[in-house]
Amino acid sequence: MKWEGNVRKMASRVDSKGHVTYFFRGADVLEPMEEWSVNDVVGQRVAIRFVGDIHCVATGKKIKKTYGEGLSYDAFLKSPLACPSIIRPELSRIHEGIALRDEAWERANHLQPHIVYISQTSHLKVGVTRSTNVPSRWVDQGAVGAIVLANTPYRQLAGEMEVALKDLMSDRTQWRAMLKEAVLDEDALVEAKDACLEELGWTYESFFEVSDDVTALHFPVRAYPEKVKSTKLDKEPLLEGVLQGVKGQYWIFEDGRVWNVRSHAGYRVEVAVN
Repeated sequence: MKWEGNVRKMASRVDSKGHVTYFFRGADVLEPMEEWSVNDVVGQRVAIRFVGDIHCVATGKKIKKTYGEGLSYDAFLKSPLACPSIIRPELSRIHEGIALRDEAWERANHLQPHIVYISQTSHLKVGVTRSTNVPSRWVDQGAVGAIVLANTPYRQLAGEMEVALKDLMSDRTQWRAMLKEAVLDEDALVEAKDACLEELGWTYESFFEVSDDVTALHFPVRAYPEKVKSTKLDKEPLLEGVLQGVKGQYWIFEDGRVWNVRSHAGYRVEVAVN
């Protein structure tokens, strides 16, 4: 198989048993291309070659470097795809009728039901996402499991709860540790949820999730690396080797090198599978 196009974040599908299937998504500059299953090439020799061009994922403009996830500097400053309330949900004000960048986009994406959750990635961490992003958000993080803390009607309220828990639980993922093998600890997730709800207290009680159901996720990985080495196509334009698996938004190769697909959004690459 040979493929050429501009990289986009991988999509995913999770079956009833929690097994993750990844789909490679790309564009011809801005024109969407047909997706293909990454799971099908795990165990095969794969070559990824950067052809030297990067196109802004918002405008299609040819650029020398990306800001955020595949944006030009101008788009990073103006596009709703880099809205401050994406990184810091508590900053959203669209529930007050105030848009930070793009009212229609923020109504469609932030004035929607959100959840507060705990996921087990490199460790237990708290996070926020739209309800419709479950479980894809946890897949993107490389979480082996997650539990819902609360359900909110809009993004800012979920972000407010996340901030209230910052002294109790991290909201960061240590990506190198995440790419190592991990065993799901359901009891730890339930115990952490109890501690978080107690910390939040009666102020937010009406939004708490009653169920303690844990979502387990299983990634298509044959072998986890003993030592993780990140690869950037700017410095190493040809990445070749046997693909051992995919976790989060990372491709894991046999020698411990990993390729972060999401951070290469907009890069034009050739992918060849032997």
